[in-house]
Amino acid sequence: MPTRTEPTLLPFSTDAAGQVAAWATTPAEVTAWCSRTEAPVPAEIVAGWSQQPDVRAYLLLAGDDPVGYGELWIDDDEAEVELAHLIVAPWLRGRHLGRALARLLAAEAHRAHPAVFLRLHPGNAAALACYRAAGFTRLDPDTERDWNQAQPTAYLWMTHQP
Repeated sequence: MPTRTEPTLLPFSTDAAGQVAAWATTPAEVTAWCSRTEAPVPAEIVAGWSQQPDVRAYLLLAGDDPVGYGELWIDDDEAEVELAHLIVAPWLRGRHLGRALARLLAAEAHRAHPAVFLRLHPGNAAALACYRAAGFTRLDPDTERDWNQAQPTAYLWMTHQP
């Protein structure tokens, strides 16, 4: 019987930007993924995200195949890390790869700082369930309200404890 290997994280290479960009094909998927409106997101935009200062981008691999993408936005001044732009290849959703991606990224984030957060669009029930299963909990409503004051959307904010 073949053994199942656990997904692993690998630092992102811009060579995979076109593949990752193709995983969100509708305006609704793109908005939920990265708050943009046009679909699909151009590969050069995805490549550019990974080149930003204080961003560490990763691919989730199942075997040798890229199956997910996510970023850590590291803020040394605030001693915190935000997980961002998490996405799983659409034909593999529902197989707990998003949960694995969130857990592995959270572990990497905690290596930088103990305070780890992420935000998601309200109404994204699948992502909310995924992040809860990965050990994230919602912030209190007052904190969410404060953090959303400068945001274009009233995001749901979650935190992860080591």
